[in-house]
Amino acid sequence: MSCPICGGESQQSYRPFCSKRCADIDLGKWLNGAYSVPSQDPEDFENALEEAERALAAEENQRQTRH
Repeated sequence: MSCPICGGESQQSYRPFCSKRCADIDLGKWLNGAYSVPSQDPEDFENALEEAERALAAEENQRQTRH
């Protein structure tokens, strides 16, 4: 079995990974949301749009207060 991160030979102690480093990289991807299952729920789309709009507004406010 090869490591899903780097393709190297997996080690029994870190299986399916080859090292702690690759296991940690994978964990980081999970924690940062890089791995996700797309939703078809319309409410999820609306919530994501509202969150993005709030983030853009907050960023714009930060830019205005700096100048």
